[in-house]
Amino acid sequence: MFESFNFFMPTEVFFGRGILKSKAKHMKKLGCRAFVVTGANSGRLSGALADCENALKELDIAYKVFEGIENNPSVEQCMELGKTAKAFSASFIIGIGGGSPLDAAKAIAVLAKNDISTDELFLGNYSNEVLPIVAIPTTSGTGSEVTPWSVLTLHDVQTKRGFGNKNTFPIISFVDPAYTDNLPKDVTINTALDAFTHCFESFISLKASTLTDALNIHALKLFGECKDALLNGDFDGIRDKLMLVSTMAGMGIAVTSTTIMHAMGYPLTYFYEIPHGAANALILPAYVNALEKHRPQRLLEALTALGMAKDELIEFATTLVPNNIKLSENEINIYSQQSATQGSCAKTGIPYEVSDISNMYRELFGG
Repeated sequence: MFESFNFFMPTEVFFGRGILKSKAKHMKKLGCRAFVVTGANSGRLSGALADCENALKELDIAYKVFEGIENNPSVEQCMELGKTAKAFSASFIIGIGGGSPLDAAKAIAVLAKNDISTDELFLGNYSNEVLPIVAIPTTSGTGSEVTPWSVLTLHDVQTKRGFGNKNTFPIISFVDPAYTDNLPKDVTINTALDAFTHCFESFISLKASTLTDALNIHALKLFGECKDALLNGDFDGIRDKLMLVSTMAGMGIAVTSTTIMHAMGYPLTYFYEIPHGAANALILPAYVNALEKHRPQRLLEALTALGMAKDELIEFATTLVPNNIKLSENEINIYSQQSATQGSCAKTGIPYEVSDISNMYRELFGG
C-alpha cells in the first residue's frame, strides 16, 4: 500500500534540439509584450537569445532585453528589474541562461506586479498576480526551468535564500540541449554536479514520493552513464543526457526541495565564490557519511541507481572538485548558524542542529 502524496508540475515542457524554433508559437498566448532577461554572455554565446528574438519578431511580440543578470543574482538587482518590467508594461517574462537568469526571471515576474519588501518576497504570499514566465535554459544544471524556486543572494545576511509557490513555476520551458554544446569544461562539470545533487537530494528528501522516486531513479541512472565522460572531459556524447537529467531532477526538487547539502553549500558560494554545483560536491563526502549512519537504506537505493559505491561516489566528486579549503573555527561557526536557518535541513533525515552542522564542516574543512 502506497503512502499518500501530492505532485504538482504545471510547466509545459518542450524538449529537443531546435525546439524553440518549432514551438515558439505557444508564447503567443502569454501576451504581446515580453521582458527578456539573460546573463552578460550566456544568452548570445549559446544562440538562445538570437533564436528567442527571431521568434518574438515572427510572432509580432514587442520585447525588451536586459543582458547583465549577475551570477547568484541579488534581491536588489531583481527589485530594480521588476520596476523596469513594470515600466515596459510587460505581459510576460522570459529568462534565458543558467540558474541565475531563470531564478531572476521568477523574482522579476513577482516584483513587476507586487510592490513589496524583501521579507514579503520570501514569504511567498502575493496580493497581485505573478506575470507568466518562460524559461530557456542554457546549462544542464539547475532544473529551474521546471521548478517554482528562485534562489537569490541576500547581502545583508551574507547568504542565499529561496522562495517560490505554485505561481512562480514557468508556464512554458523550451529545453534545447544544443544551447549547451559550447559550454566550457568547468561550467559543464559544475552544472552537471548541480543536476546530480538535485536528483540525489530529492531522492533522499523526507518529502520524496513514488512519483519523485521514479523521476530521480531514472535521472540517477542517466547521470551514472555520464560518469566516465565527465572524468575524461569528453562531453560531446552526453550533452542531451545531462540536459534531461537536469530537467527531471528539477521536477523532483519542485516537489521535495533540496536538503542539507544545498544549505551547507550556500556559504561556500557566497564567501568563496565557488560555483553552486562545485560547492555541493565539496559538501558531498560528509553528507553521504551522515546518510550512511542515519539513512543507510535510502542511501543504498540511491547509490544502486547511480551505479556507484559510496567510496566511488566520493572519489568521483573529489576528483572533479578537489578540496583545497581550510575554514577557521569562526568561519565554521558562522556558516553553521547560517545553514541551520535553511528549511531544507529538516528534509534530510539526519541531525541538523548547529553543532551537527559544525561537525560536518570540521570533517570537511577543519585544520
